[in-house]
Amino acid sequence: MVHIRKLAKEELPKVQSIAHRTWPSTFGEILSPQQIEYMLEMMYDLPVLETQQEKGHTFLLAEEIEKELGFAGFEMNHAGQAKAKLHKIYLLPEAQGKGVGKALIQEVVERAKEAGQTSLLLNVNKFNQKAIDFYARIGFVEIYKEVIDIGSGYVMDDVVMEFKL
Repeated sequence: MVHIRKLAKEELPKVQSIAHRTWPSTFGEILSPQQIEYMLEMMYDLPVLETQQEKGHTFLLAEEIEKELGFAGFEMNHAGQAKAKLHKIYLLPEAQGKGVGKALIQEVVERAKEAGQTSLLLNVNKFNQKAIDFYARIGFVEIYKEVIDIGSGYVMDDVVMEFKL
């Protein structure tokens, strides 16, 4: 049975570890190895994760009998609006297709509803069709596309999706 719990600051290395184990398979056909390495450093360096948590991001861990399966990272009141933003969600390859991602998102949705949020937003790489299809199946709709310059000549070319609460 999958258990989902909030992570403490000292457990953030679990988020970093899962990201490093999932990104190569998730983005290997979409991004160059150099961009994957750059983005992992930029987004998953421990001081970066700690700063995000200090600024109100919540990290949830999905596990089964103390085996890590995946995580989600989100914030409430994104950009000063009553909208939650799912910034990160990744599952280990062996945990995919087993309802773990859906369970993590359901937990985020419940927390967002309790906090009075009106919707849940997320960005997904426009070439990650598997993820886009997953989000659409569970009720997210595309609201716009955006290209975000992340430095060093790299961009995030994303679809922004929303789930109304």
